[in-house]
Amino acid sequence: MPGGKRREPVSAKLEVHLDSWLREFGPRGNERVEGGSVGDVLDVLEERYPRLRYKIRDETGRLRRYVRVFVDGEDVSATTALATPLAHAQTIDILHSIAGG
Repeated sequence: MPGGKRREPVSAKLEVHLDSWLREFGPRGNERVEGGSVGDVLDVLEERYPRLRYKIRDETGRLRRYVRVFVDGEDVSATTALATPLAHAQTIDILHSIAGG
């Protein structure tokens, strides 16, 4: 590399908040997780809490259509979603939408 400096992978340790429904399957409170992207953070959460698997992502690994992910208050669900970089992020809020009829 120019200048002899190596670039290290960028990741952040941030606080993850799950809504009350998702907490039934994951941590009961906020969780500190390290990851370079939203997808990385979900991988860690699903490894720690296997009951979360398929509650946030579907069988193909994509976010479920009724799940919203906010990074530092910004909804990234419909834009960069799982690929959203977290280098400077502090919080992720994951909400499970309620539908009714």
